[in-house]
Amino acid sequence: MFENAVKERIRHGMPTFGLWISLPCPSSVELLASFGMDWLLFDTEHGPATLETTEDLIRAAERSGVLPITRVAANDAALIKQALDRGAYGVLVPLVSSAAEARSAVRAAKYPPDGIRGVAGTRVNRFGMDLPQYFAAWNEQVLVACQVETAEAVEHIDEIAAVAGLDVLFIGPNDLSASLNVFRQFDQPAFTNAVDKIQQAARTHGVAVGYLASGAEETLACVERGFLFVGAGSDARLLGSAAATLVSTIRAG
Repeated sequence: MFENAVKERIRHGMPTFGLWISLPCPSSVELLASFGMDWLLFDTEHGPATLETTEDLIRAAERSGVLPITRVAANDAALIKQALDRGAYGVLVPLVSSAAEARSAVRAAKYPPDGIRGVAGTRVNRFGMDLPQYFAAWNEQVLVACQVETAEAVEHIDEIAAVAGLDVLFIGPNDLSASLNVFRQFDQPAFTNAVDKIQQAARTHGVAVGYLASGAEETLACVERGFLFVGAGSDARLLGSAAATLVSTIRAG
């Protein structure tokens, strides 16, 4: 078990950045992890990866000491438990719109007395050989992030941010803007005011704010705004962008 450096940086108000992994290929994860990201997030909500296939993706990230995080498909205790048993050091839980839902996510990720995660010997504790040490340290090491992506979540954001054990309020810009009826119109007051409200609640309760950016420029802008957990892009977008540039340059020549 290694120390969760991402959580430690966030605790000290230092930004972290990573990549969304949509393509379940261990070799590409191993390559991307070698460039110095703080974290990689394996998407089992919208991507083709399953909890079973994340195990090899997590191994590839661990090789470079990059923190593996899994976005589960739903706020379900069994899914969260399985994601963590396979080696994730954090979970991103989608569609959290109330304090009760946030509390449920946190409790699913932590062992008693702080939560309800079942205790078992799995690869993360050498199939039980390191279980006492793993159990003792886990509740402080796991990173729990909840996605704020509905108008209802914004309405209840102060109560959500106050939930003990929650580390990150993660803004899903596409879903949140859609819920606010301004899809991808990120300069509209309905969206900007919602983001401001989320940030204010986070400051009040000592929680970090995360955001999914698109490229280096937007990532730096997010850091400038005080976001501490920033997705700089995705593997699929990086691959597609590089391929498009290559082909267009060749065709133009």
